[in-house]
Amino acid sequence: MAPRKRSNLLALAVLSLLTERPMHPYEMSSVIRQRGLSSTVKLNYGALYSIIEALHQLGLIVPVETRRQGRHPERTIYTTTEAGRAELFDWLRVLIRTPTTEYTQFAAGLALIAHLSPPEAMALLEDRMHSLSEQIQEKRSDVEACRQRGVDQIFLIEDEYRLAQLESEQAWVKKLIGEMKDGTLTQPSDGTLRWKVARPDLALLPAKDGSEKESDQEPDTEERNHYERT
Repeated sequence: MAPRKRSNLLALAVLSLLTERPMHPYEMSSVIRQRGLSSTVKLNYGALYSIIEALHQLGLIVPVETRRQGRHPERTIYTTTEAGRAELFDWLRVLIRTPTTEYTQFAAGLALIAHLSPPEAMALLEDRMHSLSEQIQEKRSDVEACRQRGVDQIFLIEDEYRLAQLESEQAWVKKLIGEMKDGTLTQPSDGTLRWKVARPDLALLPAKDGSEKESDQEPDTEERNHYERT
């Protein structure tokens, strides 16, 4: 059997929480927010139920009891199966061990920035620098507040990682702006920022029957597992 494809990190969070202890969906969402995991894992309450159902169908989690408290509706409590715990640990090991290509919006914008004039590009990057400074200060304050409350560093490493990313990006953007200002960024003589030459001739290739088709092959059909959807 081919390895199961994984992409929805909310499913990973569910497996993690239910490996700690049995919980119902509302408790899972509360714990995710309390721990600040919602800054790393996209939390949507409706999607959470879909993921729980998908994990249940895959045999990775099972209901253990249904409980009612006061006027609240009945809530089903779940826990992981042996297969679910194996999936959790295997998934974690892959995430930590293996670097993967992540398609970020900023990288996409940079890839196409040549369409903008130099003044506008620099102004937008200056705005980004300002936003990065605010995010860095906010993240530093959050981390320091957690340390003051006695939170162990092991529970802050994702915040420290994000802070390092923000600081690295800020330094790189500052360098890019400097290169634009002092003229060391390679540009054509017409003064525009279009230093990347478009290749529309490679966008489409003629098929044998004369029709146009994309030069890249169609991607394989993805497995239709609910918990992989973002």
